[in-house]
This record gives sequence, structure tokens and C-alpha cells, in this order.
Amino acid sequence: MKTILITGGGRGIGKATALLAGSRGWSVGINYVGNEAAARETADVVRAAGGRAVTLRGDVAVEADVVTMFEAAEQQLGPLDGVVVNAGIVAPSCPLTEMSAERMRRVFEVNVFGAYLCARESARRLAPRGAGSIVLMSSAAARLGSPFEYVDYAGSKAALDTLTVGLSKELGPQGVRVNAIRPGLIDTEIHASGGQPGRAQRLGVNAPLGRAGRAEEVAEAAVWLLSDAASYTTGAILDVSGGR
Repeated sequence: MKTILITGGGRGIGKATALLAGSRGWSVGINYVGNEAAARETADVVRAAGGRAVTLRGDVAVEADVVTMFEAAEQQLGPLDGVVVNAGIVAPSCPLTEMSAERMRRVFEVNVFGAYLCARESARRLAPRGAGSIVLMSSAAARLGSPFEYVDYAGSKAALDTLTVGLSKELGPQGVRVNAIRPGLIDTEIHASGGQPGRAQRLGVNAPLGRAGRAEEVAEAAVWLLSDAASYTTGAILDVSGGR
């Protein structure tokens, strides 16, 4: 049985990962920043599936929140075996010429600075124990660029690809694995937050597999990377994108 923390664990891919982990009997810390009801609902379903769960409020872009979140997770669940750095945001679609500085700053604060803070805290806890797994949630946007839509988001996710490569080399000698997943068009709420609730279904038909993906399909990859079955996998960037 493993003990994991998932940032942004109350919805979408984070929620699906929490539920799959719970079905394996794992203990799951579910981080959220605003939607407490969704986080609590996810925790209830994790418990019903056979796992343990706690909810942990915190803004990943605030260092004090991140440190407190990790401390609370270990106090309530025990030492962590793995972390899914999943929390991320997107803003309404537009070309770069129309993006405000405030919008771009917030996207990078959450998606880059927040991810680096969470990866740092993960490393500080896992490395001394000589084992563990960090999974960074990147995006196919990192290699596609998301022109005229979210080039800021795409750039923020490209930073996670680089973090995966570098951090895996730093932590490998200490027994900690670091990998990333690049989801493609996955049918989750993030598209609605970007002003296009039907985006995944509309564009998913153009993927080689002919459809949008499901959060559960990404969760399978995340839980595999967290598990001992992926014991020789580190520094990998796994596309779960339907071939897109």
C-alpha cells in the first residue's frame, strides 16, 4: 500500500487518479484551493473504494501553503511514497498579442512556480528515505504550442518537461523516480475554465484514435508511474494523447 499526495486532486485528472489509487487501498492526500466540496466528495469516494483520504487546502503558488500541505499530509497519513504534481490552470483562449501581463503571470505562478515548489517539497521528503516517485502533469500543448489559444499554458507545461529531465538526474542516485505525463485532449472541466467547454469533444475527433480521452485513462498512467511496476522508469515523458 502506498501513501500519495495529489495537487489539484478534487477534479478532472487529479480526481480520477485519487479514485484509482483508492481502489488499490492506497492513502491519498487531496489538495484543493477553492472547491472544498469537490475535494470532500472525492475523498468520500476514495474511502468507499477502500483507501484512506484527507483533504488539504493550499495554493500551490504560495510557498507557505505548499510546505503546510506537505506537513499536514504526512502528519495525517504518514510518510509519502509519491506525489502527483497535477494542479494547473488555463485562461480564456486568445493569441499572445491579447494576453494581459496579469493573466500570464498567474498561469506561470501556478503551473511553473507552483509545480517547482511542489517538486522541491517532494524531493525534500522522498530523497532522505531513498525511494519514491514524483509524477509531473505536463501536456501535449508543450510540444504543440497551442497557437491562438494558450501559448502561455503551453510554455508553462514545457517547463515541466525540462524539470522532469533535470530532476530525474538529480534524484535518481537517491532512489527517487521522476516522470511526466503529457495528456492530450482529455474531457475535463479545464476546457470550460478556458471558455470552451466542448473543446475536447470538438477537437478530439482529429486525433488518430478519433476521440477525446478520459481522465481515467490518464490516471492509469499516473498510478502505474507511482507503482513499483514502473521501478526502472525515470526521466520519461509519457504521451497519453490518442496519438495526437
